[in-house]
Amino acid sequence: MSSASLIKTPAERVRVNSVVFYTTALLILLLTALLIAAPDTAGQILGQAQAWLSRSFGWYYMLVIGGYLLFVIGLAFSSYGKLKLGGKDDKPDFSYGAWAGMLFSSGIGISLLYFGASEPLDHYFNPPAGAPASLEAARQGMQLTFLHWGLHGWAIYALVGLAVAYFAYRHNQPLALRSALYPLVGERWVKGAAGHTVDIFGMFVTLLGLVTNLGIGAMQVSSGLEYLFGMQHSNTNLLMVILVMSTVATIAAVSGVENGIRRLSNLNILLFSGLLLFVLLFGDTLHLLNGFVQNIGDYLNGVILKTFDLYVYEGNNARSEGWLGLWTLFYWAWWISWAPFVGMFIARISRGRTVRELVAGVLLIPLGFTLAWLSIFGNTALDLVINHGAVELGRTAVEQPAMSIYQLLEHFPAAKIVVGVAVFVGFVLFLTPADSGAVMMANLSCKGGDVDEDAPHWLRILWSAIITLVTIGLLLVGNFQAMQTMVVLAGLPFSVVLVVFMFGLFKAMKQDTQVEQEQAELAARGRRGFSERLTQLDLQPTQAMVQRFMDKQVSPALKEAAVQLQGMGLQVQSRVGQSREAMGLRIEMEEGNPFVYEVSLDGYLAAPSEAPAQGEGDVRQRYYRAEVYLHNGSQEYDLMGFTVEQITRDVLDQFESHRQLLGRVYS
Repeated sequence: MSSASLIKTPAERVRVNSVVFYTTALLILLLTALLIAAPDTAGQILGQAQAWLSRSFGWYYMLVIGGYLLFVIGLAFSSYGKLKLGGKDDKPDFSYGAWAGMLFSSGIGISLLYFGASEPLDHYFNPPAGAPASLEAARQGMQLTFLHWGLHGWAIYALVGLAVAYFAYRHNQPLALRSALYPLVGERWVKGAAGHTVDIFGMFVTLLGLVTNLGIGAMQVSSGLEYLFGMQHSNTNLLMVILVMSTVATIAAVSGVENGIRRLSNLNILLFSGLLLFVLLFGDTLHLLNGFVQNIGDYLNGVILKTFDLYVYEGNNARSEGWLGLWTLFYWAWWISWAPFVGMFIARISRGRTVRELVAGVLLIPLGFTLAWLSIFGNTALDLVINHGAVELGRTAVEQPAMSIYQLLEHFPAAKIVVGVAVFVGFVLFLTPADSGAVMMANLSCKGGDVDEDAPHWLRILWSAIITLVTIGLLLVGNFQAMQTMVVLAGLPFSVVLVVFMFGLFKAMKQDTQVEQEQAELAARGRRGFSERLTQLDLQPTQAMVQRFMDKQVSPALKEAAVQLQGMGLQVQSRVGQSREAMGLRIEMEEGNPFVYEVSLDGYLAAPSEAPAQGEGDVRQRYYRAEVYLHNGSQEYDLMGFTVEQITRDVLDQFESHRQLLGRVYS
């Protein structure tokens, strides 16, 4: 069977959305210029703003992050979890293995190398509550690390991925952040100022996250090279690392999702897993396994408490407030800043999956490995410091986090070789978020094209160059910390956008479910009885017969239906005469799904009348149908045998049913 796409006006060619592109580029370049021109003043102002945000909106961040998690889990377990991200006949673009690999790599980046050993040690020496450098601080440090990298962050990715994919693949909206506003403000506003604002702000937040990622990646790889070859830390080394990493990431971005990004994802998994197993097997294996199990228990036991823990009743409230702003609130804002491009990338690779599949995949596939990595490296680092006197490792984790993992690996066999592998792992880990980020930034700056068509190569290269130049400028003037602070500040308003996404997504799912139930009831009452009687006949029309029927009966019937609908004052988009094998009509509605009526020439293999004799091949004939498709996919009935008048009446009846359904749903 040929899979006919839902009818819509012919796709425009992909072109730059000048409002979104130029506004975003101007904003980020202006901000960078200010941070470079007055680094001290800018850093002081941003630091004060971050402290104010932590004091004033810490409660809000905790509530809203918990809300995202409850929302996506609730959707997955509800009846809405069965809804498909696409038409009824859409199949996933990628196998489960390839899809899982890209989910894994899209959100797991070089930051795990950076924080894997350093974060638990930092919490050990500087806990938000309790005595520093105590066994209780060590246990609490692992619990907090799991909190920062656990379910809450992945839920944010799942929310954005769901919202973008749902409206792109079920409602034929662009694969863009603005599309999630569709059920709340309508298509006209989505294509206008409201849509531009959401896309611009989403791109701005994404750029901050990508620049932070590139800076961390460059420092991580540069520290490894300095450790291996005994080089002094210098801006020249850092600059060379950034240029090489950005060049390779740009090449991968130009290769696209199916080639470069998918292959890098597979390489990520192999290298990352190999390094993890090495530390587990050559370290204190039993202690690490025991620690992992206990860490999971502490995390699950305290996940509700820690989700809402603002340390109000601690004796040293100033210390707790400062810690909360530097760690938990920073992490929540950082996850939010990554959500636009990671969520869009998840949507890009998830066509044909169900809501439940996407939520389960995003929450569980990367999470297990993330927690295993943090537990094994974190407990190894804590054990070395507490029980084996690795004082230097503890100092490095606090003062130079990027170097801590290499000092940890000093305590393992073949240290130089393993550190070299770790540097290479860091390099590859950086690439997948960097190249997918460039692709998604380019896609957000465009309009037109098919739903899942990527932006042109030159635009991907341009965004890679902008990200690289901004990172270099901030690192060389020593004001990279200011950009990290900007991530926290920008995360606050974008968190409100995500709340709007939740309302829009829930409203659309509720309406779509009601419409599908109504349509099922219509079908059960024999709405298509005449068609069903025809399909019971032993007819197996050839392609030429059905094509003749499409030309002689369907085409004039659709033209007549379009005239009658236009006479009712409706704007009818017609695709009759553009293709002989698929023709139809589309009408945008004020609220809800557009009305779509498409007739497609679809081919099938006839069922064999008897089993083939031994040694004979399966020589079944093909037969063809003039199959009807509405907005939600194939209706599984054939127009063959209908007259022109009957087809015209079927179009008008389907339109009236669609309008009545929307009236009941939206009333």
